[in-house]
Amino acid sequence: MKTTKPTTRLWDPAEHLQSDEDMAAYLEAALEEGDAALFAAALGDIARAKGMSQLARETGLGRESLYKALSPTGNPEFATILRVVGALGLQLHATPASVKSAG
Repeated sequence: MKTTKPTTRLWDPAEHLQSDEDMAAYLEAALEEGDAALFAAALGDIARAKGMSQLARETGLGRESLYKALSPTGNPEFATILRVVGALGLQLHATPASVKSAG
């Protein structure tokens, strides 16, 4: 009896971001982690789900520049993040951090 190896492929979050609500929840979860690289990568996943070429036109930034800035190793300027978030139809919000009880 011959056994076959299972076929695997990398999981791509962009394939699972179907709605604006999915995208907003995904970005919110990344933001809550407090990791700038994770946030930029999540923003990149959302950008790929929406269409990087269209996003490049809407932000006035180069497509290759967006791929680089929104990769896990990218380090986008805050102005770039704001332009991308706005072009994706999303908003960033600030809320007070939870106060931990002393005791």
